[in-house]
Amino acid sequence: MILRFSHTSPFARKVTALAAETGLASRIEAIKTNAWDPATDLPKDNPLGKVPALVTDDGQCLYDSPVICEYLDSLHNGRRLFPASGPARWTALRRQALADGILDAGLQCVIETLRRPAEFRWEGWVERQKVGIARAIDQLELEADDLSKQFTIGELTIACALGYLDFRKILDWRQGHPKLADWYAEVENRPCLAATVPVE
Repeated sequence: MILRFSHTSPFARKVTALAAETGLASRIEAIKTNAWDPATDLPKDNPLGKVPALVTDDGQCLYDSPVICEYLDSLHNGRRLFPASGPARWTALRRQALADGILDAGLQCVIETLRRPAEFRWEGWVERQKVGIARAIDQLELEADDLSKQFTIGELTIACALGYLDFRKILDWRQGHPKLADWYAEVENRPCLAATVPVE
């Protein structure tokens, strides 16, 4: 399999972390891709021009991270990160969606402050994203006692989201969220996360 990825993409990190967690990393050829390069050939694997994109062994192109992660989770014989059915599945998927929302908002902040020319930046837009992130972090604090140390896709995505907030210094999310901070401190050095820390 071929994975188009970037070291700074939190959605790509989700995929590489899941591959590491499930023992699939050795089956994937990771190709570093700059989605911002006008000359990139990324659209042949994802017409949206975004990473991550996965080309399966049979040549099928899969995107985005929830689809790729669920596909990879179907390929191994260990404990599934996507529960098969029932309340556990819906909790895992809901938490994945909440954390993906944090990542979406965080990326909007990065694009607005680092990518957009200064004269076109909209501070109100950045603040709106940060307010949404803060609400999501408040919700995760309420659920922190129930977050598992034995990952589902929900916990994996939450950990990637919190790591991205730290990496981009978007929000001091630990302030006022001691339970979530304690949970993250316990899981951030998990091998699948330690091996996929974002770098510039």
